[in-house]
Amino acid sequence: MRKFDLQSLVRPNIWELKPYSSARDEFWGDEGIFLDANENPFGNKNRYPDPHQRTLKKALSEIKRVPVDNICIGNGSDEIIDLVYRIFCEPQKDSVIICPPTYGMYEVSANINNVNIIKIPLDSDFELNIDEILSQNAKCLFLCSPNNPTGNSLKDVEKLLNEFNGIIVLDEAYIDFSDKQGYINRLSEFPNLIIMQTFSKAWALASARVGIAYASTDIIKLMDKTKPPYNVSKFNQEEALKALSKPYKFKERLTVILEQRDHLIKAFELLPLIQHIYPTDANFILIKVNDAVRLYNYLVSKKVIVRNRDSVVSNCIRITVGKPKENAALIEALKEYK
Repeated sequence: MRKFDLQSLVRPNIWELKPYSSARDEFWGDEGIFLDANENPFGNKNRYPDPHQRTLKKALSEIKRVPVDNICIGNGSDEIIDLVYRIFCEPQKDSVIICPPTYGMYEVSANINNVNIIKIPLDSDFELNIDEILSQNAKCLFLCSPNNPTGNSLKDVEKLLNEFNGIIVLDEAYIDFSDKQGYINRLSEFPNLIIMQTFSKAWALASARVGIAYASTDIIKLMDKTKPPYNVSKFNQEEALKALSKPYKFKERLTVILEQRDHLIKAFELLPLIQHIYPTDANFILIKVNDAVRLYNYLVSKKVIVRNRDSVVSNCIRITVGKPKENAALIEALKEYK
């Protein structure tokens, strides 16, 4: 393992930060007369949630085989992204690298935090420009693999993990739909790595807003003391735990989505209007057409809502894999398009 100095990358005020200590930090348990947090004593939604999400982390630890101390729970992955900026990047001073086309919140969050953005676009095959990335001086590098909106798993990520001198945030939101291995069980090899996963995609809990960061214990400690104390509600923690308790349902749904993805690709191959179908390891398919705006508006008129990605990939539409009936309606609408 190469030498890695975490403190040199962290904002000094964050390194020295004394976190807020809530009542649930000083006492955690379910039994007792609770007169410590200025809560209303009435009702069944009156108590603050566990600020450290202990039960949820324990369940994730058992399923993912990652120690609890390597897990941080966020209010969606977007909070994790924002935490990275607040921990590592000095406004108006530091830079981050993003590789468009990719998930838009990396750029939005950088702009919110007034952090300089270095854009190094993916090549024509939607792969990374490794040499250009390594030539830059940046605090953080954001990678999405499988990538959104292109769907492909990025190559050469390991080379960057070994050679990039800053923090690498690897967004694995769609990893459950891929047959390729992620990096979650290799955290100990890469002290500069933060992996993001989510309950929004394969676990079907987009409305619950539960994101996850996996990283070294030192990075997780920084995240825990920087995040708001009660960032994930009790109800959303419970929904995530409920999903984790039903692995059979997770597998059943995942199987259907993967089967339907293959079904859609085969159907798309027979449609003349689709000029190219991009390889995908995600729960969506990016297609190239002659006029993305016109096709998008047509599908909206048929009450089939897809994502027009023409603004980031010319004349491309991103289509999420739906239920069999939904996919059948999409295919029928595409066949009728003129």
